[in-house]
Amino acid sequence: MNFHGQHILSVHQFERVDVERIFEVTDQMRPFGRREKVTNPLKGAILSNMFFEPSTRTRVSFGSAFNLLGGNVRETTGIESSSIVKGESMRDFARVLSGYSDVIVIRHPEMGSAEEFASASAVPVINGGDGANEHPSQALLDLYTIRAELESQGKNVDEFRIALIGDLANGRAVHSLLKLLSLFHRVTIKLASPQGLDTPPQLVELLRSRGATVSESHDLHEGIQHVDILYVTRVQEERFASQEEANYYRGLFRLNQEIYSKYCESNTVIMHPLPRDSRAQSQELDEDLDSNPNLAIFRQTQNGVLVRMALFALVFDVVKQVQSSASKPTWHMPRPRIA
Repeated sequence: MNFHGQHILSVHQFERVDVERIFEVTDQMRPFGRREKVTNPLKGAILSNMFFEPSTRTRVSFGSAFNLLGGNVRETTGIESSSIVKGESMRDFARVLSGYSDVIVIRHPEMGSAEEFASASAVPVINGGDGANEHPSQALLDLYTIRAELESQGKNVDEFRIALIGDLANGRAVHSLLKLLSLFHRVTIKLASPQGLDTPPQLVELLRSRGATVSESHDLHEGIQHVDILYVTRVQEERFASQEEANYYRGLFRLNQEIYSKYCESNTVIMHPLPRDSRAQSQELDEDLDSNPNLAIFRQTQNGVLVRMALFALVFDVVKQVQSSASKPTWHMPRPRIA
């Protein structure tokens, strides 16, 4: 794939070689993420961050990634603060906004909205999440984290074992990650969800057609055994027809240290796309796991900035300039290592 000037809308755009190229560039971003170096190949470029659903990590990390490459960020948050509430179409909105921007990241509650927006945009568009459909940059940072965690244990992304648990019907991060996993060899995937929140059958079929070993269950304890990676998701309450329906599923699948110690292998890595729901009635990932060294959720979020830096560097075709314009920062802020 030639990334220069391209939209990033779906992981279906990627072959394995493309994912490996993104990760190669991501590795090069690490000293900038750590503030050991600064660079500015995107000086003068403008990112428009358009987020019409709540977001913290995705919105801020895209903005931080662009700033770390020397670019400027403009943000709109909430549909109510845009002209869409006045009846403006997505296509008109895209044509106008792309005249003000050099790249756009969009999050929208409707499936397919990012593709519709991109079809009228004059500049590259990156999908920051379109309803329950896809979240390609989240899947990339998740897979990058999986690779790093496995390598720290002397393993690799071929022939590894992963369990995905929770709301697998509505989680766009899960859907995109499963599509990426289909590019790798002899992966064993366990899908465990409350009944009614099962993985879309077309994704299960895709995985099996590409050689993955896939099992499905509604039993949390069985689902988390004998895996290298445990990927936990919250109930996506914003995707349900009513709050009452969402409340029915909240708290059905909970992972805490006691359950982890009883059913998981001692080095099973715990991941979560965040935010985790820490309300008492939910707790899909209990805070008593925070001292567990295998909890990778905060390493995951830091990797998100690096992966998004890599995407911008590739889309703008400035990978070489990232290094050639690098220098030492004139300031220093002590940073503890993220556990």
